[in-house]
Amino acid sequence: MSAFQGTTAPARPGGSGGLERGAGAGNGTGSGAAPGRADAGGVSAAGVSAAGHGTPASVVGLLAQLASVGVDPRRGGYTRAGFSREERTLHEWFVQEATARGLDVERDRNGVLWAWWDVPGGSRSNAVATGSHLDSVPGGGQYDGPLGVASALAAVDWLRVRGLRPARPLAIVVFPEEEGSRFGVACLGSRLLTGRLDPATAAGLRDASGVTLAEALAESGLDARHLGRDQAALERIGCFVELHVEQGRGLIDRGAAVGLGSSVLGHGRWKLRFSGQGNHAGTTLMDDRRDPLVAAAGAVLAVRDAARAVPEARATVGRLQPLPGGTNVIASAVELWIDARHPDDEVTAALLESIHADAAAAAEAEGCSVELTAESVSPTVDFDHALTTRLGEALEGTTSGGLPDGGPALPAARGGVPVLATGAGHDAGVLAAEIPTAMLFVRNPTGISHSPEEYAADEDTETGALALADALQELLLAP
Repeated sequence: MSAFQGTTAPARPGGSGGLERGAGAGNGTGSGAAPGRADAGGVSAAGVSAAGHGTPASVVGLLAQLASVGVDPRRGGYTRAGFSREERTLHEWFVQEATARGLDVERDRNGVLWAWWDVPGGSRSNAVATGSHLDSVPGGGQYDGPLGVASALAAVDWLRVRGLRPARPLAIVVFPEEEGSRFGVACLGSRLLTGRLDPATAAGLRDASGVTLAEALAESGLDARHLGRDQAALERIGCFVELHVEQGRGLIDRGAAVGLGSSVLGHGRWKLRFSGQGNHAGTTLMDDRRDPLVAAAGAVLAVRDAARAVPEARATVGRLQPLPGGTNVIASAVELWIDARHPDDEVTAALLESIHADAAAAAEAEGCSVELTAESVSPTVDFDHALTTRLGEALEGTTSGGLPDGGPALPAARGGVPVLATGAGHDAGVLAAEIPTAMLFVRNPTGISHSPEEYAADEDTETGALALADALQELLLAP
């Protein structure tokens, strides 16, 4: 039994490398609800059945169901690594909530979950897709990822209550290991889906404990031999819209609860490995040392200074690991990871060259060597202009809810719906090379993210779900 009510499990493993049905998932007509989560009519404890019965779930209520999963008492916030027990528990929750709404759930060979609202008699083609991820960075907040998934479920509820009859199928998608906090590659699930990551390379990735991705997949009932680009899955999608908490300050200054994304800043992760001479901290004189940690300390400052010298650049060292890591031991090696970003990909490349040169100088000064390795690199991505414009027109001045009593209204932003660039990477940015994509952002008044202090007001999260429902309605009613 999971931490949630009911006994629905994640999609069952299979050996074919194809799609796997979620336990309790039916044919998309609303009969496969999980025990304890739905009544005989397929109505979730907080949700709307395929027949339109029930009450739309609140985003706040859905997120509250996840509050006990992955709590990190040391860092604060949540630690929900990709392909971990915590992520599997959250995937189980999603399957329960989706099947309770009559959605047909399947898991593909890359570990991506798909929950389908099918068109009666239609095929799964030219579908509208939405969703996000459920994993987190170490000590992350409660909104990054889960807000997009919870909002998608709530949006389906609102569309059902409105009596919407889609002309196109809808899929809610949950991507695994988006943060890359366990295996070092951000947006791992969408990279595998699109072929942006070599399957053999992916299978051999190791986490900090030495566990390979192939081994972690096996624990989740997946076979690494079947990883890779899924052309059939991609061909089913006509467009993808991802809702996400805002990461940075932009909407608060524009008086808007919801905005649209214009682009994703080019970004990447690189590893510097400094090698020196491990030795005894008490018997080795200071002048006799080849200490890679001293060289790494110089490199950390060089990363900061190099980014400061380039307008619009951002560069961060957020993780550093001395080996073997003893208090009374001079390290033999030090690994540190760099996150670097800039709107111009050529500038990002030049920035890394500068950092590498400074790191090499720091290493030489300490009698050490250094090696730079790129772990993942994503170019600057512009979201589909036509799709973004269409959504902007659908959201501007609209009234959400569509209930007989009028329903809640979506507050209009000053001067229309704001369109903002983002410095954060997203699965939508990976998919943009394959299909038209767009993003919705929900206001984060402090701008803090990847932190326990990440925040969105309750009323803004509900407004975001209503905005997503309006966006999906616009797309589902016409090609």
